[in-house]
Amino acid sequence: MEPEKGDKSIHVCVDDVCKAYLEVGAQPGDMLFMHGSLSSMGTVDGGPTTVFDGMLKAVGSSGTVGMPSLWFYQAGMYEKDFDVNSSPTYVGALGEAMRLDPRSKRSNHFSHAAAAIGARAEELTRNHGAYGPRPSPWSEKAFAEASPWTKLYEWNALYTFIGVTMRVCTMKHWVEGAIVLHYLESVPVERRQEARDYHLRKDCSEGVWPFYNSENLQQELEKLGLVCKSKIGSATLTAIRVRPLVENTMKLMLSDPERWLNAEFRQWVEDLRQFR
Repeated sequence: MEPEKGDKSIHVCVDDVCKAYLEVGAQPGDMLFMHGSLSSMGTVDGGPTTVFDGMLKAVGSSGTVGMPSLWFYQAGMYEKDFDVNSSPTYVGALGEAMRLDPRSKRSNHFSHAAAAIGARAEELTRNHGAYGPRPSPWSEKAFAEASPWTKLYEWNALYTFIGVTMRVCTMKHWVEGAIVLHYLESVPVERRQEARDYHLRKDCSEGVWPFYNSENLQQELEKLGLVCKSKIGSATLTAIRVRPLVENTMKLMLSDPERWLNAEFRQWVEDLRQFR
């Protein structure tokens, strides 16, 4: 997906970032999570640090800002090769700058690490996957109960996008895991692992998974009035709270699976009858 094209004649400072985040609902002490394109804003005076400092200014000394810090993305990259301190992230200039920022903390997971700066950065990023494994195509630890992604839900973080759409929304994979868990609840506890292992993706292998179109989802969430927008320079700032994002996505998916969930996954749901 191409980000919005930035207008380099527009200059962005810390106060511009702060103002935009306040306009979309940032509060003192908030957890702000961001996907973004640096170039989409125009000319950011001071570079990525200006963006982080503007976000921090919006939430104050008790607030926190974070980003995905994903590393694994192609064949030939293995969990054993990941180093939390040195493995670069592929999610763009902002993500790499946050990883390298001396103030930041990064969670220790090869595929779905997160990085953060601020009051709760250590709390957000520590013990990634230590307990509460959850289904995902990469590992059961990626979106575990002890992962940054679950904490974003628990804290009802303000989840934001700068110059990009919800197509890049990593939180969607936490939701997909929740969809799998919903259907597994129809299976007796003693057979759930067997059902989980039946054709579903895991551990970076091939298989079925309830991937859905998150740009179409964004349109539905906007219709529900759950999305706020502003501008940072030439870029659109889009924001939504994580709990409404998750809960309304689940409602849409489960109420109309033929629209949202692919045929292979719907067949897996039908096949669960053999485990009941």
